[in-house]
Amino acid sequence: MPETTARRRVRRSVRSAENDRKNAAAALQRALDRRDNGGSTGH
Repeated sequence: MPETTARRRVRRSVRSAENDRKNAAAALQRALDRRDNGGSTGH
């Protein structure tokens, strides 16, 4: 029983880590886009 729980936790953490990486990449891209757009408009 404990092994199954541990495996599930590992799988979840791997998935969440992957999602975190994707979210971080998306956030970074948005920040860069905002900076680029702001620079052109002088904001």
